[in-house]
Amino acid sequence: MNSGLLVTADGAVFRGSSVAADGLATGELVFNTAMAGYQEIVTDPSYTGQVVALTAPHIGNYGTNHADEQSAGPRISGLVTRAMSPMASSWRSEGDFAGYLKEHGVVVLSDVDTRRLTRHVRSRGAMPVAIGSEIDEAELLDMAATAPSMAGQNLVDGITTRVPYVVSPTVPAVGRIVAYDFGIKKDIVTSIVRRGWEVSVVPASTSAEEALGMDPHGVVLSNGPGDPEPLTHVVATVTQLLGKLPVFGICLGHQILGLALGAKTFKLPFGHHGGNHPVRQMSDGAVLITSQNHGFAVDLGGLGGGDTEGSAIGDFGRIEPTHVNLNDGTLEGFACRDLAARGIQFHPEAAPGPDDAQTLFDDFVEEIGVTAEVGG
Repeated sequence: MNSGLLVTADGAVFRGSSVAADGLATGELVFNTAMAGYQEIVTDPSYTGQVVALTAPHIGNYGTNHADEQSAGPRISGLVTRAMSPMASSWRSEGDFAGYLKEHGVVVLSDVDTRRLTRHVRSRGAMPVAIGSEIDEAELLDMAATAPSMAGQNLVDGITTRVPYVVSPTVPAVGRIVAYDFGIKKDIVTSIVRRGWEVSVVPASTSAEEALGMDPHGVVLSNGPGDPEPLTHVVATVTQLLGKLPVFGICLGHQILGLALGAKTFKLPFGHHGGNHPVRQMSDGAVLITSQNHGFAVDLGGLGGGDTEGSAIGDFGRIEPTHVNLNDGTLEGFACRDLAARGIQFHPEAAPGPDDAQTLFDDFVEEIGVTAEVGG
């Protein structure tokens, strides 16, 4: 085990131990407050280009298994933990977490003061960092200072599927949904399939004409990494789909849908990352504990006012907020009242996290007009 360093773009230094792959890594540093689900976190494509610090102090104790992966292996640039368990204790485990990360070439620092690191990000904001071993502070600082900001980056084109593929339910399908892959998590597809729907996952570059040619009953815009504003080709496609069939945007898909409706997006200071974020559902006042992973948010404030409190008038009619974050008041969901389109900033499929928001998939199915019994 070698000693390791993390240096932030503003010069803060954190020491630890290198416990996985050798080498160096750079990326935007964010912290995740989930208590469990570390394998789902590191395999979430939304973390592409980011170094993730886990605030839970003990990581890796239940090992890893293929079933928990949200994509084909880790997508993070690097990982930072307080303590990495040297053993895995679970009947589901297929291997230890450090070994899994090393196999996939991920640079990991353990024995880091993650409480101090998290406080630094909370006060200074998410920023580029460099991590590695057998390198001095000055070299890492130079790497961190020259690493690109997440703002303005189109990371979707580098991770979307290259060819369409179909995932079928285990029962006769009640219809077809096209899911745009901006970095889609496996459990988003699973949550739709288990409701009896066939899912055609398509590349981000798929035109509206190509998508409509598949005769879908609805469209899902998936989660994904990076800044939504550079994705002008995708926003234009969504604009062409609106009004033709129901659209459901999740996380990055929510932001893309907002841009297509004429709203704006902005970068949050340190984002929302974790499985314990409280969100108020405005229809009934219920509080959902949600899974979140995003660094940008939608702002309806630049649009014209609607006829109810908080609503707005966009390019396709009236937009109503449906969910709000109880930590910072940012928009967590909206619905278009003049056509079938809705967006959710958090992850209703969880993975990891609580299942409070799973019913939002049912709402989408009902909006399509066909329902199916939820499978096992």
